[in-house]
Amino acid sequence: MTDVRVLLADDHGAIRAGLRLMLESADGITVVGEASDGAVAVANARALRPDVVLMDIRMPGMDGIEATRAIVSEGLADVLALTTFDLDEYVRGVLAAGAVGFLLKTVGAAELVDAVRRVAAGDGVLAPEVTRRLLADLVAAQVRPRAPTAGLDELTPRERDVLACLGAGMSNAEIGRALDITEATTKTHVTRVLAKLGCDSRLQAALLAVDAGVVRD
Repeated sequence: MTDVRVLLADDHGAIRAGLRLMLESADGITVVGEASDGAVAVANARALRPDVVLMDIRMPGMDGIEATRAIVSEGLADVLALTTFDLDEYVRGVLAAGAVGFLLKTVGAAELVDAVRRVAAGDGVLAPEVTRRLLADLVAAQVRPRAPTAGLDELTPRERDVLACLGAGMSNAEIGRALDITEATTKTHVTRVLAKLGCDSRLQAALLAVDAGVVRD
């Protein structure tokens, strides 16, 4: 199995060194590059094509939110935000920009490694500290990826089932078990759901599902 290629973006060299140590101590993960600001992160993502970018939010010049938006819009990599602060504007901003996960820098090594692997496998990851607030606050604040009606109407019954599972926070493996389909088939359905809904990430699709009332029976 090919190693998961990771790019580290953080303006503090000591933090990048710590993250590199945690990730490279695990099997199957290779840190392919580093960046000290958002502009360098985008440039290195273009050059190195990592699977996952671990993105700090507060950086000089281009911040992590703008860098995430650029990386996701160009389809360069999946972005996992990793920051010291769980402020609502950071959570909303980076997820709206297309990040597929949000973790705090207090995360342990095992949790970080697991999160990187899950993101590389197509899952979304959220810090437990922000999950409940995200589902409540983002919907209440009307932070939605798109107006949902047209996209929902285009979904097949099976794709609607997959969307409901996304809204329940299920991973690809969990969706596969719930719907009695293979994980490969699940990934295909998730990709089609995101495309039809115009969502940049499964987390945006999950919020849309909650907001639109698409729930598991």
